[in-house]
Amino acid sequence: MPSSVREFVVEADGGSRGNPGPAGYGAVVLDAATGGTLAEAAEYIGVATNNVAEYRGLIAGLRAAHALDPGVPVRVRMDSKLVVEQMSGRWKIKHPDMKPLAAQAAAVYPPGRVTYQWIPRERNKHADRLANEAMDAGKRGEQWSAADSTADLGERSPLTEVEERGEPGDAAAGAAKARAALASAGGRRTTGTAPEPSESGGSADPGASPDSGVPAADSGVPAAGSGASAAETKARADLRAARNLAVSAAKAPAAGWGASADMGPPTTFVLLRHGETPLTPSKAFSGSGGTDPSLSEVGRAQAVLTAGALAARGTVQAIVSSPLKRCRETAQAVADRLGLDVRVDDELRETHFGAWEGLTFGQVRERYPDDLTAWLDSEDARPTGGGESFTEVTERVARARDRLVEEYAGRTVLLVTHVTPVKTLVRLALGAPAKSMFRMELSAAALSAVAYFKDGNASVRLFNETAHLR
Repeated sequence: MPSSVREFVVEADGGSRGNPGPAGYGAVVLDAATGGTLAEAAEYIGVATNNVAEYRGLIAGLRAAHALDPGVPVRVRMDSKLVVEQMSGRWKIKHPDMKPLAAQAAAVYPPGRVTYQWIPRERNKHADRLANEAMDAGKRGEQWSAADSTADLGERSPLTEVEERGEPGDAAAGAAKARAALASAGGRRTTGTAPEPSESGGSADPGASPDSGVPAADSGVPAAGSGASAAETKARADLRAARNLAVSAAKAPAAGWGASADMGPPTTFVLLRHGETPLTPSKAFSGSGGTDPSLSEVGRAQAVLTAGALAARGTVQAIVSSPLKRCRETAQAVADRLGLDVRVDDELRETHFGAWEGLTFGQVRERYPDDLTAWLDSEDARPTGGGESFTEVTERVARARDRLVEEYAGRTVLLVTHVTPVKTLVRLALGAPAKSMFRMELSAAALSAVAYFKDGNASVRLFNETAHLR
């Protein structure tokens, strides 16, 4: 490196597609005098939050500059107000996942050798492109390669002398611009990154903007057959699907629309009804007291397609399943694709339908007309022969909900379960009466999503989405 270089500029960024979701960072070391690129770094880091990815980008940029010449002072420029303010010492670092990352960044150089400056996002395009290249590589199952990078080809936006030099360590000068930029964007980034300055942490993202964890219809999922496994290709043929993998996602509301910006990410349940069984086409009662059927051939194909759609989005962090075979088989197909384990929760099982198990609605109406009428009229009525009432099912599903919301706070969890539990969770989130469940249609292998916030409120983000099966 020429000895004439008197200062390095490190620009760094990180992004999470789902927050938490597939994440990556990018960092570039520049000659402060000429603006020339001296080094680049980028990496796909798996599932992480936006804030974690930004800190990882900072660490990589500092280390790259140190490797060039440890004696040259460094000015860090980032569009993350959170990172800039915390590393400048003006904001406390509260989240336990941020503290070790900040310590790693601070340890690269002696105190006073590094200064921090906030810049608008449009001034950080090089690092942003690197981060997106890393995330794109991760989506392909690869790591970022400097040889394939085109991040340095974009024209750098000119800065005024004040913006270029700034005052060392002064991020406050950009605070007003940060707030204005967030306000004009509705508090959301548009490509590869999520809103700040909330400290979302590494264990909690449908995405740091909360995400439903379900693939979005416009998420850039490859067309059918593009990188698809043989099993997915066969599944599409089985179901005569000819369209792209696409599932409509329910995005988190912007700040002020149902949740305050400082509540942090919600706990999001992505609700997946199991795939078809031999009893599904006839709509026979199939609960927890019957034969416990396995998936049919169509059901297995549905499970494969659902797994592919969820993998494309990449926001599911854990999988919890009903103990019944059809759910465990569906959950395992997703788990195999995502590289996760399946946890079984008995309280997610389907209703026990007593003597109605295996019978169609018409057969029950013919054999047990009075019991069926009572069951339809009252949530406290039980099916013939000692089955469960809707009240009893609601109580255990609510227990499971409360327990899992606490255990997976701030995370996106896939619950693989049945018609009654899914409808129950949705109607409880809406505050709707039990009879509303009779007015909901829930297809096999359909995706729904509910987000639970720290203040006790819930938001239904999606219901009965089946686009991934077509």
